[in-house]
Amino acid sequence: MQRRIKRILAIHDMSGVGRCSLAVIAPILSAMGHQCCPLPTAVLSTHTGGFGEVELCDLTGYMRGAMAQYDRLAIDFDCVYSGFLSSEAQIDVCLDALRRCASGLRVVDPVMGDNGRPYRTYTEPMQRRMIELVRVADLITPNLTEACILLGEPYRFEPMSVGQARKLLVRLAELGPSQVVVTGVQMSPGKLTNIGYDRGHGAFWRVDCEAVPVSYPGTGDIFTAVLTGAMLSGDSLPMAMRRAADFDELAIKTTYGYGADQREGVLFESVLPTLWSTGIPEDYHSL
Repeated sequence: MQRRIKRILAIHDMSGVGRCSLAVIAPILSAMGHQCCPLPTAVLSTHTGGFGEVELCDLTGYMRGAMAQYDRLAIDFDCVYSGFLSSEAQIDVCLDALRRCASGLRVVDPVMGDNGRPYRTYTEPMQRRMIELVRVADLITPNLTEACILLGEPYRFEPMSVGQARKLLVRLAELGPSQVVVTGVQMSPGKLTNIGYDRGHGAFWRVDCEAVPVSYPGTGDIFTAVLTGAMLSGDSLPMAMRRAADFDELAIKTTYGYGADQREGVLFESVLPTLWSTGIPEDYHSL
């Protein structure tokens, strides 16, 4: 019997230059054996991190029309995975898509900010309404900045203890999702830690990565794309976290080693074949 390919509705923006959002998500999900069906929220000439003035085309109207056509054709999805949204109206489109995928995997990456600050395009009403998407998600993957925004807490600049990490994860899960992963948490010197919580099993997880002294755009998109693809392929949450972290770390170190332009993101194309591995990741730990 032929293996069924999982169909993923990927609701993200598309940047022409700079490796982030759909430019990395689509090839990663395809390399992992899934069908990525992009529903672009906006098209940008470049991403917004360091290229100066950006040409942006909001696609809210297109999104509504595309979803209406999918309804007419009775096209369903095994997963809905949302990310950067360019307007408050797009939250309603995402809510509709997530609710229609009640029997599939619903992933929300609440892209709102980084380094302790919200993105300038994310207004306070958009930040508040992001919780509506989180409530209907099965899995959310905020970075620490976004986790603090969702909880209405100040950003933490100091290292986080195990107790603080567990409390943060539980509070995020109380918003609705059954599984939570927070990326880029500082817990140990020289390391960045991704922390996870599976509410159904009452299990807390951590995956440590070696820190590199430079930041690249798109690494959060890459992490969540691999995490999503791995879970759709049958990985448990900690296995998927480890697989995603390994790929991200390898891409980051490869890029840093070549001294590539930071603005253009990581050279993920060079390490894409590693996603074809069917080995079981093991280097994850209870939190």
